[in-house]
Amino acid sequence: MNIYLDYNATTPVDPAVLTAMLPFLAENFGNANSIHSAGQRARAAVDAARESVAGLIGAKSSEIVFTCGGTESDNLAMFGIVNPCDQPRRHVVTTAIEHHAVLNAAQALEKQGVDVTYVPVGGDGIVDPEEIREAIRPETVLISVMLANNEIGTIQPVEEIGRVAAEEDIYFHCDAVQAAGKLAIDVRKLGVDLLSISGHKLYAAKGVGALYVRAGTELGPIFYGGHHERDRRPGTENVPGIAGLGKAAELAAEYLASSAIRLGGLRDRFEKSLLNALPGVKVNGSVEHRVPNTCNLFFDAAGGEALVIALDLQGVMCSSGAACSSGAVEPSHVLTAIGLLPDQARSSLRFSLGRPTTEHEIDEAIRIIPPVVERLRALSPLSAGASAIR
Repeated sequence: MNIYLDYNATTPVDPAVLTAMLPFLAENFGNANSIHSAGQRARAAVDAARESVAGLIGAKSSEIVFTCGGTESDNLAMFGIVNPCDQPRRHVVTTAIEHHAVLNAAQALEKQGVDVTYVPVGGDGIVDPEEIREAIRPETVLISVMLANNEIGTIQPVEEIGRVAAEEDIYFHCDAVQAAGKLAIDVRKLGVDLLSISGHKLYAAKGVGALYVRAGTELGPIFYGGHHERDRRPGTENVPGIAGLGKAAELAAEYLASSAIRLGGLRDRFEKSLLNALPGVKVNGSVEHRVPNTCNLFFDAAGGEALVIALDLQGVMCSSGAACSSGAVEPSHVLTAIGLLPDQARSSLRFSLGRPTTEHEIDEAIRIIPPVVERLRALSPLSAGASAIR
């Protein structure tokens, strides 16, 4: 039995989404910018999807720009705001736990001479809006703070930060890739000017996403071509992907409340069972303020990468917070930012549930994981050393 608990990494394409996509991969293959009937059928699908995506986040359809995914949406938001700015000095404020699509874009901006402030978070993984305010300078042009963290699931006080941004008259971007479909989102209430989502986190296909751009926001393109997407994102539209994203947005809105209750209950039972079954296990980040599907656990004296592999051999698929760089396993920047030591970060796993997750799968995972952890601990040199929380 395969038990997939890595839905924050990617989701399967929902059958209804696939059904919505298929006509535009076959008989309705027209270019959405052609004026003949085949093109107009494609254009109608794109327009309908734009309405659906807008509806999911409380936006106007004219404020939705389709992209190839969350990374492009984040980059378009950041470079599209900062690069056209004609101030002699420019400054960006973000946090230490953003996705690398934001962090690496910020580092690229630094190489262009832009100053960036990386505001720290507390041990719960939540940033203080007042620290965002204190980081603002006269030359600040953009604030970028994610809504829900991809590794620990913590929910940031975006609405409060939105008020800070509005008071200071600074553009505010929010990466909502891990929040869309898990939390109710209203861009007006949040006070954001730009908001990123990704299709493959929403049971749509990989290779499609969207950026909300509030009406009146001055956003430049990051590459050049035709006049697609109101001159903000050139290139022939991915009509099948966009049609699928539109259907995925409709389903996300339909299932939002019921999925949150069901997955939150399964996640909590899973988490409580492991905490009771194993010593030396701790929840990383806030327990109260997180998306309902995400659980990040530190397993003392058990290497995360080895544990991921051992669990996969037993049919349980999850994720470690580590990233491979130049052949070396680096600790998660999110986990070290909330105060974990590098070895603790390397011994942490993310379990993320999704709409297809069943009670039986959770019961099986609860049965499988403890003996695998104990076996690895018995083999680990860490088990003979200092134990951080045992």
